[in-house]
Amino acid sequence: MNQHRAEDVAIDLRDPALYINRELSQLEFNHRVLAQAQDPSVPLLERLRFLCITCTNLDEFFEIRAATVLEQKALGVPAVGPDGFSPDELLGRIRERALELVDAQYRLWNEVLLPELAAHEIKVLGRDVWNARQRRWLNDYFRAEILPVLSPLGLDPAHPFPRILNKSLNFAVSLKGKDAFGRPAGMALVRAPRSLPRVFRLPAGIAGGENIFVTLAAVLAEFMDELFPGLQVRGSYQFRVTRNGELFVDEDDAENLAHALKDELRERGYARAVRLEIAQSCPREIASFLTGHFELDEQAVYRCDGPVNLNRMAAVYDMVSRPELKYPKFQPRIAIDPGDDGSLFDDIARADTLLHHPFDSFATVVELLREAAHDPHVLAIKQTLYRAGVDSPIVQNLVEAARNGKEVTVVIELRARFDEEANIALANRLQEAGVQVVYGVVGFKTHAKLMLIVRREAEGLRRYLHLGTGNYHPGTAKAYTDIGLLTCDADLAEDAGKLFQQLSGLGSVIRMKRLLQSPFTLHKAMLARIGREAANARAGRPSGIRAKMNALTEPAIIEALYAASQAGVPIELIVRGACALRPGLPGISEGISVRSLVGRFLEHSRVYWFANAGDPEVFGSSADWMERNLLRRIEACFPILDPALAARVVSECLDNYLADNSQAWLLQSDGSYRRITPGESMPHSAQSHLLAQVL
Repeated sequence: MNQHRAEDVAIDLRDPALYINRELSQLEFNHRVLAQAQDPSVPLLERLRFLCITCTNLDEFFEIRAATVLEQKALGVPAVGPDGFSPDELLGRIRERALELVDAQYRLWNEVLLPELAAHEIKVLGRDVWNARQRRWLNDYFRAEILPVLSPLGLDPAHPFPRILNKSLNFAVSLKGKDAFGRPAGMALVRAPRSLPRVFRLPAGIAGGENIFVTLAAVLAEFMDELFPGLQVRGSYQFRVTRNGELFVDEDDAENLAHALKDELRERGYARAVRLEIAQSCPREIASFLTGHFELDEQAVYRCDGPVNLNRMAAVYDMVSRPELKYPKFQPRIAIDPGDDGSLFDDIARADTLLHHPFDSFATVVELLREAAHDPHVLAIKQTLYRAGVDSPIVQNLVEAARNGKEVTVVIELRARFDEEANIALANRLQEAGVQVVYGVVGFKTHAKLMLIVRREAEGLRRYLHLGTGNYHPGTAKAYTDIGLLTCDADLAEDAGKLFQQLSGLGSVIRMKRLLQSPFTLHKAMLARIGREAANARAGRPSGIRAKMNALTEPAIIEALYAASQAGVPIELIVRGACALRPGLPGISEGISVRSLVGRFLEHSRVYWFANAGDPEVFGSSADWMERNLLRRIEACFPILDPALAARVVSECLDNYLADNSQAWLLQSDGSYRRITPGESMPHSAQSHLLAQVL
């Protein structure tokens, strides 16, 4: 076991006490997102949107992270990670912090957002405030639009408990009396149809306003008795079950990965239950009945003081046109404008171009691919796709390129979590157009972001390259911060060609000149550079590490950062989500600061900077410093070679964010976060600063 000395005391840098638990750190991120919803300086409808984001985040947390811990408990795994928590201990801590989050969500909804929305004439009407006219209209709506779609199920030996789909809205109904066949009524289930909107607008003439809404759940609860004529409805209670969202496919044994995934996707909605959300008013005996059926204990039950899925309130944000209650719209910059007669290829050939989304338009990437699809000099296009989105212009241009006779190869990651079905359909569409589709490498998700275009020019073949930190998804490019590099640097382009060769063919590891890639060189290269900074510090040479990423959990990287801090290296980290490193520990990490920034845009860019004894290195990457990214995925990390562009990356992605005193949170050594405030300093918001350069 490696040991280092600090202040003449031997310190084991693998001591579990030095590591924050990943799952608990991820929950802390969700609390920071909720703080945006609680912040009165944020536009009101954006606060509603942030609240909804915390709900979808929590869903995914239970589907993936909590579900994984439950599986480890079932398998008898003694410790989950480098922090040393047992699954039982971790599940207890998860529940404690998740309960606090759920309580804060519903208090915010009931006590703050609902009244403030109403003050702006945006109302979500509960059953208790419907007037007689509204109730009549809703009753007519129920009978005409909802009742014909419903299929209530009475529970008895002939009607056993049905399969309940993951995250679907259901009602447990308690009944009294006898039915038409003389059978005593007891319990029934009613599933809210997925084909109907969960939130809908009342007609202005009935509502008395333009933005008055009612939930499907409220309508179902109010008129539930019409589903059971002649019986007494003693109570109806919303519930929602969350299930394990991981797919289990033995890729080595799967003859066809796409077919194997299709089979597994059919069952994902009915996987093992991990959480039960029920109405606050649900009686204990009904809650016990449900937990018994889903094979859950009381620790998995979360009572909701309102709709069991607050995320459905996002429909209100979409349906209300009140610009003054949302973030101001902006028009991103066009980084390259070749004009009517120009070519993006000419501009890229003259100089590298840096794109910083969403402040620089993603349309430049789409336009480059569109031009390549129709340019008679372009011979081949090679592209990775992890998440592309529905009706993506990227995909349409790839189809056009294939139809125009280009040699098009696309590496599609079928196992992109929760996008598997969409990616299978995407692969089929591309194959039908004549695109060569590759599913990557068995056992390693392809997460790298590359687009390579081969073009015949007067001097011979030239390769044009786009490298990015984010997905080829025009939608997320408007909401996520990412950087991209457009270049025709010969070494980078050659390396990218080799990477595509590895993905589509067979052969040994290919040595690359400039690109670092997982799982072969990136992890080792990061450890080597961190170690180099430590050596430089000990020798009195300039040293320093600054990095921005989504998560930092890989134990060997954290251990190396601790050792570098002990050597005197100043380390400044910007980690949006989970961070397992504890900063500020005496003798270990006093020289390390970790901050998280939550704002209008989701921070997604990965940027690494190393002082390198006065000759700094700057990288962009698709990889976070996580075990999966560095050791179990195909990732690409690229140097920013142009000094002016490297300086821009440092200025915009590092200096700018490290100066933020308005939307940044500082990680404490105990794993909690403290929000940074301007105090007497001039307020500085990193995202607002970048937006000001666009507006």
